[in-house]
Amino acid sequence: MVAWRQRLSQPSAGHATIVAVSPLFEEWLGRSHGALTYRMTQVLTGHGCFERYLHRIGREEAPGCHHCADSPEDTVDHTVHECPAWEGHRRVLVEALGGGGLSRPALVQAMVRGEREWDAVAFFCEAVMLEKEATERQRVRTSHPGRRAGPGRHHGRRVSRDNSRPP
Repeated sequence: MVAWRQRLSQPSAGHATIVAVSPLFEEWLGRSHGALTYRMTQVLTGHGCFERYLHRIGREEAPGCHHCADSPEDTVDHTVHECPAWEGHRRVLVEALGGGGLSRPALVQAMVRGEREWDAVAFFCEAVMLEKEATERQRVRTSHPGRRAGPGRHHGRRVSRDNSRPP
């Protein structure tokens, strides 16, 4: 536990996730409910179908939200707090959590609090990220007809470009 705390105190990446989890580190590790899903991890890390992230890794030309007319930067915070496309899901989440904020630290606090809250966050992440992924796939198909899943990807699975390395 001490080694983990020490590594988390001097991160080289993942700052937003560490800020969210580190105040509740023991509670997070000791909880008896919930398992992180792929889409929950995307929301907690910001590494997913967020245009800012996709732009940073060269998969998008610009970081703007495709769901908003004024194209603000599409980040976790924009998706969770502001984007009108997810208002219905957001309303259900806020109600299930009994109000409060939707920052990553607030989501982690809620997730640690109990199984009902964990499930509400999981449902939100799954629903929103699935829709974002479907929209992104359709947009890529329409704007780049020959492009499939992207470099180094095949139908959602990692594939190795070099047979000497595992996928």
